[in-house]
Amino acid sequence: MFGLGWLEAGIIGIVALVIFGPKKIPEMGRALGKTLTGFKNEMNQDRTNLPTSDQDSTEEDKS
Repeated sequence: MFGLGWLEAGIIGIVALVIFGPKKIPEMGRALGKTLTGFKNEMNQDRTNLPTSDQDSTEEDKS
């Protein structure tokens, strides 16, 4: 987990709770989750649109 131990993660969580409050933390988590999901979907979509090496060689042969 990025070189963080449980103690460090707990301290960061407590500081975030104090700064943002208990009502804002779930909203921020949902927004982060949606952002990461959208990012993953875009990355997967880009991978499916990339030509494979077989497609590249057949297109070069036709030229």
